[in-house]
Amino acid sequence: MTLNNWPNHIQKYLFLLKDGFHELPYLSNSPQAMLDSLVKLPVTYHEILQQSIYFNSAFCKGIMRYREIEDGFWLLATDINITENIIAKAVYDENQLRNYYFLTFSAFEYKYPFKNSNDITLLSTCWTFYKPGTEVDTYFYKGTKGTFFNLAIGKEWADKNILRKNFSKKKAIEDFFNTKNGFYTWLDIAPKAHGLAKKISIILANESKDSFATVDLKKQCIKLIATFFDNSFEDNCILDNVSLNNLDYTAVAKAEKIILHHLHLPFIGIESIAKDVWTSPTKLKSDFKTVFGFSMLQYHKEKNMLLALQLIQNSDIPIRDIAAVTGHECGSKFASNFKKRFAKLPSEIRFFSEGNEAV
Repeated sequence: MTLNNWPNHIQKYLFLLKDGFHELPYLSNSPQAMLDSLVKLPVTYHEILQQSIYFNSAFCKGIMRYREIEDGFWLLATDINITENIIAKAVYDENQLRNYYFLTFSAFEYKYPFKNSNDITLLSTCWTFYKPGTEVDTYFYKGTKGTFFNLAIGKEWADKNILRKNFSKKKAIEDFFNTKNGFYTWLDIAPKAHGLAKKISIILANESKDSFATVDLKKQCIKLIATFFDNSFEDNCILDNVSLNNLDYTAVAKAEKIILHHLHLPFIGIESIAKDVWTSPTKLKSDFKTVFGFSMLQYHKEKNMLLALQLIQNSDIPIRDIAAVTGHECGSKFASNFKKRFAKLPSEIRFFSEGNEAV
């Protein structure tokens, strides 16, 4: 694959339907390669003076604002509305260097349908980090909309601006950057990230094509990187620093999709998921934990608890019904698991969410 034959590639694969998802390929050697590949898509419009790429198709609509903040350090901030299931696929130009890390913070809203009730708007937040040369599949679901902030970090820039910082686990971070390919995911680990992301969005919205607030953007983006590394050791993804091959990452991405599709049920089991992604249960179990820092069962439980928390906070659905739709057959067991995770009973969370105050 090269940029020269990219038009032939997108003619074959752009929005190709497979397993219920439409493919959206892009080159990921560097932020410049990514931009070059995206502007060649027939569904984009490039506004050069605004440093923006607009997406307009039957599958998604949105805008990517890109800024080269410094040599080797880019921000690519995308607001997008997904109208059909999409799988974004990172591929590589074999004739270009692969020398950028991509750290992404994303926050997506989605409508949660509930019987006898209006759809409820919920939030899904995560971080991802992938190293140069890693082929990444990212699933986006119909009806979701949100923002993701890609921080593209060159190796030399990382050496000067990250690896020299005085992080508490500096040696582990150095080892993490200095090894081969890898892809890792964290859930909502850094509470300060939401405020920083909002500041970045405001800065971008207030810029004009004649004046870009590069200094302010750099300040907020570096803070975003710092808050990630300050909070990313809640699991062992960075400490273990395990690299998989690209086919393994594809299998893990499919496994996550299956888990998320079955959150309303008790965990369907590793064997069933492994069969669907064409790998062995033992290998999938190990690879999944490498990427997410959770076992598949733990990940299912964590996503269910986060779903339950938002339903309790953002709706008046009875707690017993929330227990049922998050795969709990017993209300008391749900309450026990919920308190173990959030240190409060579901009824307490509901009480304060309704604007009541502690006595």
